[in-house]
Formats: sequence, structure tokens, C-alpha cells
Amino acid sequence: MGLLTDEVRALVGAQRVYTAPEPMGAAAGRYFALAVGDANPLYTDAAFAQAHGLAGVTLPPTLVCETNQYAGLPADAEGYAGHTWGLDLPGTRQVRGGNRYVFARRIRPDDVVTATWEITSATEKQNRSGADMLVIGSKATYTNQDGELLAENEETIIFVSLATAPGGAA
Repeated sequence: MGLLTDEVRALVGAQRVYTAPEPMGAAAGRYFALAVGDANPLYTDAAFAQAHGLAGVTLPPTLVCETNQYAGLPADAEGYAGHTWGLDLPGTRQVRGGNRYVFARRIRPDDVVTATWEITSATEKQNRSGADMLVIGSKATYTNQDGELLAENEETIIFVSLATAPGGAA
């Protein structure tokens, strides 16, 4: 094993904070809903939303988790302009281990979102084939301009060694 270096261990507890430069806006919610194929009228029809007890349109819940909209970062080699930890582990491939979302309340067009990402764990393991894996746990907390909790996102990223493991294939 050797993917869990002192440099990676030092990242546990590291935080990155991104605050949107403006409110989310109704158009962002409408366009996101269109892009993901969600035709819920709560995202597009203020009268419908009001008839269902809301002040107006609301935004699709996972829109808040797309930090590329307010991180202000340059696009990477794959065209992604959102939050990453910038971990470059040569000889590995990166795979998503999953996400767990908890939504505290509906996102409104007037919310100005702050995302606080933190690396919560770094563990080295081996897969069934014996290949080394580095498992990174992180958590994002999304709040609005008044400090209200909007959502949380726990994410697992796995780096799998491409080297052939003794007695097996990676």
C-alpha cells in the first residue's frame, strides 16, 4: 500500500468555502429542471407553487449541490468548473463511491448560497483483486445568506491503483 501519504492525511479537516456572487434566481431553477428533465411545475409556475403553500417557485433540490455555478473556478481538463480537491494520484483512476443528500428546506430563488466542503476521512483499502484503493470522504454543507441550513452532501471518492496487484489483476 502507499496511496495514503502524509500529504493526503494532512488534507483531512481541510475546508473550501464558496459563496455565490448573487441569488440563485428563478431562471437557474427553470433551466436546471429543463436540463435534468424534471417538469415539476413548482420550478416554473409561481401560481402553482403558491397554490401548494409556497411563496413562489422553488428550485430543484440538487441544483444547490452543483458548485460550478458559484465556485468561480476555471474549467479543468475535462471541462468541469466546480469544486474538486485537486488530488492528482498518478497510476490511479478515480471513481465515485456515492453521495448521500439531506435537504433541510426548499431552495428559493432569493437564496444566496455558501457551500462549505470538508474532507472528513482518508482510508486506504484493497479491492477484491488486491489493488490498492484510497477512499476519500467529504461533506458539503450549504447555507443561505441568513446562515440557514439548506442541504448537506456526503460524498465518497475512490482512487483505485492501476498497478497489477500481486496474485490478481487491478
